[in-house]
Amino acid sequence: MKSRIFFSDNYKEIQQATLDLLNSQRDILSQRTLQSTRAAGDAVEEIIAESFDSILEKWIVDYSTSFARKAMADLAFNDIDGLYYVADVKTHRTSTKFNMPNLTSIRRLSRFYEDDNNYFSLLLISYHLEETQIIFTDVKFVPIEFLDWDCLTIGALGWGQIQIANSNRVSINPQYPRKKWMLEMCDIVAEFYVKEIGKISERIGHFEKVREFWLAKPDD
Repeated sequence: MKSRIFFSDNYKEIQQATLDLLNSQRDILSQRTLQSTRAAGDAVEEIIAESFDSILEKWIVDYSTSFARKAMADLAFNDIDGLYYVADVKTHRTSTKFNMPNLTSIRRLSRFYEDDNNYFSLLLISYHLEETQIIFTDVKFVPIEFLDWDCLTIGALGWGQIQIANSNRVSINPQYPRKKWMLEMCDIVAEFYVKEIGKISERIGHFEKVREFWLAKPDD
């Protein structure tokens, strides 16, 4: 079953309500923490965790924010159709030139998406600072498969981490088919692994030469 949240304009309503919520609480940082992107991210996550269920109220039957530190999301809920959503909150200060957040492990996502009723979604929140206030400018609430692969990349951590290549440029393809997106991911991952094999072979060759260098040294 397709999500009534994401395969309609309902997600746009959720985005706007979230943006309004955040901008009603601009004084969330102190003078001491104003310049800290981590402090801003933590504050936003706390506000979302406390209030997002009220924004989702007419679409959900339960809601949770209790996760282990290394869980793939910050909150989760079941909707009225029995679909299960996990959501990861990512904040982006638009004045930063480089922001490349990890989204999720390719292995973990592939396992999670074996069940068609599961949705791994993202709350992408952009903001900037005006003097002592934080101004929220944009909220995107989408499943990961709505993100165009042109704005994503794979990072070399574990089996591979899906990352946003540059948070200043995020491309959304509304209602993009999950099957098509996952097949594209498999092709990109295969290409990524070939490059990683090449890097590993180069590193092996390097340390073979290092070993030869040390073998040729006289014993102490």
